[in-house]
Amino acid sequence: MWLFSLLTIPIIGAIIISSTSTNSSKTIALVTSAINMVLSLIIFAIFNYSTNQFQYVEGHFGVYLGIDGISIYFITLTTIILPIVLLSNWDSLKVNIKYYLIIMLLLEGLLLGVFMTLDIMLFYIFFESILPPLFILIGIYGSDNKIRASRYLFLYTLWGSLFLLLSILSIWSTEGSTYYDTLFKLNFGYQMQIFLFIGIFIAFAVKTPVYGLNNWLLKAHVESPLGGSIILAGIVLKLSLYGIFKLIWPILGKITWKYTFPVYAIGAITVLYGSVSTLITEDVKELIAYSSVAHASVYLMSAFSNTVQGVEGSIVLGLAHGFVSSGLFACAGGVLYDRTSNRSIYFYRGMVQVMPILSLLFFILCLGNCGTPLTFNFIGEFMSLSGILERLALAGILACTSIVLSAAYSIYMFNRISFGGPFTRKSVFDVNIREFLIVATLVIFTVILGVSPGIILDVLHYPATILQYKI
Repeated sequence: MWLFSLLTIPIIGAIIISSTSTNSSKTIALVTSAINMVLSLIIFAIFNYSTNQFQYVEGHFGVYLGIDGISIYFITLTTIILPIVLLSNWDSLKVNIKYYLIIMLLLEGLLLGVFMTLDIMLFYIFFESILPPLFILIGIYGSDNKIRASRYLFLYTLWGSLFLLLSILSIWSTEGSTYYDTLFKLNFGYQMQIFLFIGIFIAFAVKTPVYGLNNWLLKAHVESPLGGSIILAGIVLKLSLYGIFKLIWPILGKITWKYTFPVYAIGAITVLYGSVSTLITEDVKELIAYSSVAHASVYLMSAFSNTVQGVEGSIVLGLAHGFVSSGLFACAGGVLYDRTSNRSIYFYRGMVQVMPILSLLFFILCLGNCGTPLTFNFIGEFMSLSGILERLALAGILACTSIVLSAAYSIYMFNRISFGGPFTRKSVFDVNIREFLIVATLVIFTVILGVSPGIILDVLHYPATILQYKI
């Protein structure tokens, strides 16, 4: 009942909120997400990392759930991020608060369903079911161009996922099963593997997103409320990474190994595009969004390296990016935007004079964003780039440009916001207790896991190694 409880607790919380007063709904939502976080941490602590079998397998109403040594990390990340999401808009939302909380709890349950289901058809259903709540979230609670942003999000991701649906239906029609355990033992024909690989990869390329398919992400990030931006950067962008380890490598490993070159070409172009675009933008939320595109492309390329350090590095970088990008959005899109209602980098020059605590936390997150040693991002980037270089040296060299470029745009952003002149805005104050807890929590994860990465790597090594033998 462990996994079924993780899946249903947020839904039960949403039902309770729908029938209670607005004053108590925030507390109920936060308590619900906190219970789920504690439950996931207990599962993480007692999980058996010495086997590659699915654990805690259970079936309810035809839905079979189970987790392995890879999905456990994404589940834990989701449950840690959700309380932060709820706290991020604690005071800024004034209308339709109950609907916002219900949407967030539903998103948590649906995202957890993606990581726990043992059926690729249910994977697709959960994968797509997060789209309506995000569409409503941005369309109701977003900024000035929220309608356009929500339409981009809906149309882009729906179009991309149709290819995934077509691939899954093809598997079901030819093999008669959509369960992981069955599909892992099958050997598809060469032509069939090409067809399936193209369909599945297009869906994940949109969700990553890669160059040419990223317009939806930039608009959604910029126009979304803070909680939506954190969910998009911290969790939704990891769905494609998880899908690669669940659908592509175990089922289509041989054809994937052959067609790594075009994937690396797309990834290298996206890294350069995202990094250069980040350097020239003046909107702080857009800058963080472009940064997410560049980092996502690095762990996408690393996931296709089929090396132990590459697989481990892609997962570590995905987790690290979830913490750092969430923290950057909390600082820029939360604290600063809540104070001034302005997203221009040049508007905030001299912030350190009136907001020293925020400046310190913001600085640590910027160091993490550019992969500075002793941060969790450094571990992920180092291992990811090592894996890419081992698989294809030229692509690795191009991907390594992200190290220099990420340092350039991260420090550029911090310097322009924190220094650059006297701060002349009045009625601006430093972080309050709630804001400090949000940002400090993400900073602590970034630093502690950067100093002691063995907490993750020691238990990640076995499932990452086993994945190599599925090809």
